Amino acid sequence: MIIITTRNLIKQYRKGNILVPALNDVNLKIEQGEYISIIGRSGSGKSTLLNLIGGLDTPSAGDLIVGEKALHSLSRKELANYRRFMVGMIFQSFNLIPSRTAQENIVLALIFGGAPRKERKKRACELLDMVGLQDRINHKPAELSGGEAQRVAIARALANDPEIILADEPTGNLDSSTSSEILDILLNLNRHQRKTIIMVTHDEEAAGKVSDRLIRLKDGMVV
Repeated sequence: MIIITTRNLIKQYRKGNILVPALNDVNLKIEQGEYISIIGRSGSGKSTLLNLIGGLDTPSAGDLIVGEKALHSLSRKELANYRRFMVGMIFQSFNLIPSRTAQENIVLALIFGGAPRKERKKRACELLDMVGLQDRINHKPAELSGGEAQRVAIARALANDPEIILADEPTGNLDSSTSSEILDILLNLNRHQRKTIIMVTHDEEAAGKVSDRLIRLKDGMVV
């Protein structure tokens, strides 16, 4: 089943009086349960495409359909719910709240998702256990290694059980050994929980080992 479709997708940014193209006529179909890696040089449009799928930005033209819904047709409330429940995002810089513990970072995501109060801490602990951090639940981000912080970010992305995981350079700040561990976690989510994974990466070799398919972008176009 096709879960994501883009049709003639265009994204442009305005710099002064000039329109700068970020994506140009992108046509894609991604099946539910696929592990897709988007590769290309810096400035090729990889993160722009991920942000559009994540509902963090809007297309300049064309269609972006997730499930059976065109994202541009969603109301503000519907789009907020889409970001909470349909997609989970993982960032290169982790984006954890420094003043909160690992458990509290996940609990916040559960609060936004409307999880009952009595279930939040239990769910957070289960997710941290799943990524191998059961002994780090009360540690703040500064007390974690880069790999541990990314594991917390993955657990947070899973808080509201999204169908799609969007990972923007999830191993970009990690050494090769830790990167391999993070990719193993993502691969396990794909193979055993059937999460659709869309990963942006510069590491084509690593992407080739875990992905069902590679999508290469150059100058905002699929090549």
